[in-house]
Amino acid sequence: MSGYAPPGFNQARFGQARIGIDLGGSKIEIAAMLPDGSLAGRRRIPTPALYDDAVRDMANLVRETEAMLGVVGTLGVGIPGTIDPETGLVHNPTRNPLNGHPFDRDLGQALGRLVRVENDANCFALSEARDGAGAGGRLVFGGILGTGCGAGIVIDHRIIEGRHRIAGEWGHTPLPWPRLDEVPGPSCWCGRNGCLEQWISGTALARDCDGPGARDARGIPARAEAGDEVALAALARHADRVARGLGVIVTLLDPDVIVLGGGASNMPHLYAEVPRLLGKYAFGGKADTPIRQAAHGDSSGVRGAAWLWGEDAPELVR
Repeated sequence: MSGYAPPGFNQARFGQARIGIDLGGSKIEIAAMLPDGSLAGRRRIPTPALYDDAVRDMANLVRETEAMLGVVGTLGVGIPGTIDPETGLVHNPTRNPLNGHPFDRDLGQALGRLVRVENDANCFALSEARDGAGAGGRLVFGGILGTGCGAGIVIDHRIIEGRHRIAGEWGHTPLPWPRLDEVPGPSCWCGRNGCLEQWISGTALARDCDGPGARDARGIPARAEAGDEVALAALARHADRVARGLGVIVTLLDPDVIVLGGGASNMPHLYAEVPRLLGKYAFGGKADTPIRQAAHGDSSGVRGAAWLWGEDAPELVR
């Protein structure tokens, strides 16, 4: 997690609420988490194309939210990508206005406070581990199946970032135990072939079911329920591939809970079929790891950003 404290910063002033911001490719969402865990003052605006505009708009959102609620809060921000630990600059291979900028420093200076910044998939996992579908588990793996595929790892409510801050990049590991017709696999934007993202994301499911130009998988479960053989076969392949990907996670991390989020996580076959298949791929031939759908849905990102301030947040110690 990255954070920068401006000169003269006094953290004791910021303890009445936790403010979270979730920065996406198309929208910025802000919410305040009150001491009882409820969210207040939620608002969304479009993500600007220019960096200076993005920093300005986020700073204004924080000021407006605090003024509306009459609170002053700690601030956490979830972003696609990470802040490079060597350069202090945002690094994200996809297009993002923050790329190449010292975002935590600039937003912290604009607001006069410490800003904590974390990868958005890590924020998702933290949210679900704190008070969502992973609550009560020491080690929680949060996987996101949406347009792409990502993940976060949380142990005892602490995000595991790793030396290079790439821990949890599940989507850019290879599909395990590929079959002959799965080799070398689709090309990935990261420059490799066969990345898990190209097999188990919602976009990948649509493409596997309906051909190269397909991108929307939302109607596939309904088609399968109506007896569409093409949809049934695609969901069966998808469940097996997700089970292979999670089987490796169980073998490496042995999490207490696996939580799935993202648009494709709404599909029932993930919870009906993947648990049954998991033991086939986890070491030892048995795995009863719970696989649960995210409790907070698309609110997990902004909640997790707010939770970047945990028990160390002044006046919010639990």
